[in-house]
Amino acid sequence: MKLFDVYPLYEVTPVRAKDVYVYDDKGTEYLDLYGGHAVISIGHGHPRYLERLTQQMHQIGFYSNAIQNPLQQELADAIGEHSCCHDYQLFLCSSGAEANENALKLASFHTGKKRVIAFEHAFHGRTSAAVAATDNATIVAPLNAQQAVTFLPFNDEEALEKELKKGDVCAVIFEGIQGVGGLDEPSESFVYALERLCNTYNSCLIADEVQAGFGRTGTFFSYQQYNIQPHIVTMAKGMGNGFPIGGILVHPSIEAKYGLLGTTFGGNHLACVASLAVLEVLKTDNLQAHAKALGDYFIEEAKKIPGVRQVKGRGLMLGMEFDFEVGALRKELIYTHSIFTGGSSNKKLLRILPPLTVQQKQLDFFLQELKTALKTIAA
Repeated sequence: MKLFDVYPLYEVTPVRAKDVYVYDDKGTEYLDLYGGHAVISIGHGHPRYLERLTQQMHQIGFYSNAIQNPLQQELADAIGEHSCCHDYQLFLCSSGAEANENALKLASFHTGKKRVIAFEHAFHGRTSAAVAATDNATIVAPLNAQQAVTFLPFNDEEALEKELKKGDVCAVIFEGIQGVGGLDEPSESFVYALERLCNTYNSCLIADEVQAGFGRTGTFFSYQQYNIQPHIVTMAKGMGNGFPIGGILVHPSIEAKYGLLGTTFGGNHLACVASLAVLEVLKTDNLQAHAKALGDYFIEEAKKIPGVRQVKGRGLMLGMEFDFEVGALRKELIYTHSIFTGGSSNKKLLRILPPLTVQQKQLDFFLQELKTALKTIAA
């Protein structure tokens, strides 16, 4: 049987990984500055992560959400401690797309409305309503296009209010820092307008933190750079350091009812301990502050490299924009310099999303190798 061919693949076969390094079947060591789409938050194979998962495997790995699972409450308490979102309620699922699906569904239930406002270059997932709210027509099937979604540019408060005034918008979904879309951010004044206008016109404000959450940007969630309270916060990726887990935080103004949401695998025992291990290491190793400090350092150093037009992002959610498409540069970095980086829908942007355990010496190594790679592809 053939695999359904939907991924263009690099000719690299990883067989093991440790902290910020990945090793292929030929023994080549790669510096991982992409973390599998920002998934690896506390480094590959962290000892505490392996210990907790192994211990749980010897007890119980999975059972349905029809029974008591105290690990879910333990995780809710830990997320509350780290995020300071103590009054919110936690619903667990298995992925970022599922988190955004549940967020949009819950907003529609809560408001009785159906239209969604999303933003240009947004990426929220590849399923149903999540992909309809993703600004990429090539991955939206006719089935998905039935969803009522309006795309607006960031920072156009007048256009936002014009749409909300129509009275049919259940949710406004935004990324504090766009991921796949290319590291663009809304202005501070626009973020405050989002909250104010959603409250004025009875629409839910959804903060998509699937990629930016769990300390990556130097705050626990990227939106927490601002003093706002979204109605729903979505999360996944770095939440489990590679174990599939996602979730939504739900504002106390939204009432829970039996059967309103559901999931088979969400919040299973292994997923909970994976995320608990991540939170434990984030705290003990002070990785959130580490991410902020290294991000500040990287931005200043990257600006010095000839050819870098702009450095975007915060913490360890970073992008370097050039005046050319970076596909060839990424290949040069992988095949010649053994460094993993990421791309985006902005073809001129190189994304840097390393494990939060990355050190300054590894970023320095990358920046030096990048200079060589730029000279090679320019030759």
